[in-house]
Amino acid sequence: MLSTRSLFDQIYRNDEAYQLFCSIAAGGEDQGGWENERITELTRDPVLAPKVARHGADERKHGRIFTQLLHKRGLPKVEVPAEADYCMLLERQGVGLAHERLTSGIPLTDREIITYLAHSRVTEQRAAEQMRQLVKVYGDNPDLGRAMRLISADEDNHLAYCHEELLRLAAEGHGPYIRHVLETSARGEIRTHRDVGLAVTSRMARILRWPRWQLAVVSAGVHALYLYDLLYGWRRMVRLRMPARRNALGTPAPPHTETERGHEPERDPVSDR
Repeated sequence: MLSTRSLFDQIYRNDEAYQLFCSIAAGGEDQGGWENERITELTRDPVLAPKVARHGADERKHGRIFTQLLHKRGLPKVEVPAEADYCMLLERQGVGLAHERLTSGIPLTDREIITYLAHSRVTEQRAAEQMRQLVKVYGDNPDLGRAMRLISADEDNHLAYCHEELLRLAAEGHGPYIRHVLETSARGEIRTHRDVGLAVTSRMARILRWPRWQLAVVSAGVHALYLYDLLYGWRRMVRLRMPARRNALGTPAPPHTETERGHEPERDPVSDR
């Protein structure tokens, strides 16, 4: 039977597939960390800036976790294929703030802060859902379980923070613009998620030597999810609700929380992309 668990088990058991999976995850998290670090430098809001900094620190931590998981298997990171670079493809879709803007040194406007938060709200929705799925699959795995639960809890906090901050800005009169940016971001993310899913599926099929029927079935699943999101699922990405946990990123990130039992953290964490 071709299930999500069986697919992830195939990836976990194959060094090359696992190497690609963790490298893509580490690259995306580290890119998110860099973006949040730049936004921290450019925001003039003294209440928001520490929360953005905490978000960035968490993303960097997640990048180190995936890198450490590779090192635990004796595997180096590999270059992320351009067609599987989620962050780069999102930018090409016009989702979020462009790299040129983040490196300009000019303080962000209120609308640019909204663009950042809307982008984060949409992508953190996807990240939170994916991490919950990985917890279900790998929760009892001695190598991966603790790491997946830790990252999943962080993603839930990031999603709560985005809801709370966007609702605060909506109460200040930015509601129509927030709705517009959320809907635009959701459409772009849905297309990007499909394209990355198909690219990764194709790569995994070659690495794992899937028969044609298996590649066809998994690809059909990616397309089915895209159609669901396009027709109905996008609504969950734009809905705003006050989270049960308030001020989820209101405290500094605790140090070295990503260290796995039995091995030390990296001396030289992943560098900026």
